[in-house]
Amino acid sequence: MSAREIIALGTSSQVPTRYRNHNGYLLRWDDEGILFDPGEGTQRQMIYAEVTVTQVTRICITHFHGDHCLGLAGISQRISLDRVPHEIDVHFPRSGQKYYDRLRKASIYHDVSRIRPCPIDGPGELWRRGELSLHAARLDHAVETYGYRLEEADGRTMLPEKLAEAGLRGPMIRDLIRDGSIEVGGKTVQLDDVSIHKRGQRMAFVMDTRLCDGAFALAEGVDLLVCESTYLSSEEREAREHGHLTARQAATIAREAGAKRLVLTHFSQRYGSLKPFLEEARAVHDDVVAVRDGDRVPVPKRVKTA
Repeated sequence: MSAREIIALGTSSQVPTRYRNHNGYLLRWDDEGILFDPGEGTQRQMIYAEVTVTQVTRICITHFHGDHCLGLAGISQRISLDRVPHEIDVHFPRSGQKYYDRLRKASIYHDVSRIRPCPIDGPGELWRRGELSLHAARLDHAVETYGYRLEEADGRTMLPEKLAEAGLRGPMIRDLIRDGSIEVGGKTVQLDDVSIHKRGQRMAFVMDTRLCDGAFALAEGVDLLVCESTYLSSEEREAREHGHLTARQAATIAREAGAKRLVLTHFSQRYGSLKPFLEEARAVHDDVVAVRDGDRVPVPKRVKTA
């Protein structure tokens, strides 16, 4: 996999509808495939989206309400059936351990999968590999809930013409990147002289929450924010009572946190059209997508800065 995009496998909330399945999202990020909140029917939705369980490298569950986890049983068995060769970590709130265990062994099957439970005890970094790291933060819902943030470390883009002018080549460039400066012909060349800053890309997944500090922290400066918008502002009181967001509140998080692109999802079954969600959110934030099942939304291209 080389694309960086979110695939909406399901976009409904508490119950599926004629046109929207339970939750489910696959983030394709180079060679990583992170499956978020696999609700009921996720296995079938993956077939429609033309993705396979072999593309899944880890699973992240925000909480154990059914629309965010019931698909784990089928996905677990499919991972085993398809003999997925790599280990798959599953992140989830430790308070939901008993529900995780039940879903993993919900029926009789010969389990040859390599699935590793990784319960979350608190906010912070969950995983790191090379330049990529995964983090969690608490959200404010009716049960213990965590949101997720994927971060790519910042880097540098080397400028070939500047390197040539400075007389740098081969191992000298490696040493410059490592040390930040190097002596060449009696002159000191700084890394900033021959390269520009390359900001790492970031993505956040915020599901089932009221407005809270954790949601803003997860969304801070991300390129792509996938955020629940269960209700419209006309039902703001109901949203607060049930631990959810409106489209306007999701857009407010995106705007105040400096998120580049906002993806709205997790729509209540009471709404037939997504147009009001877009209108409400775009009045607050410019770059908004209200996803339908099967939609693919790319991570915005990175911006190189001097």
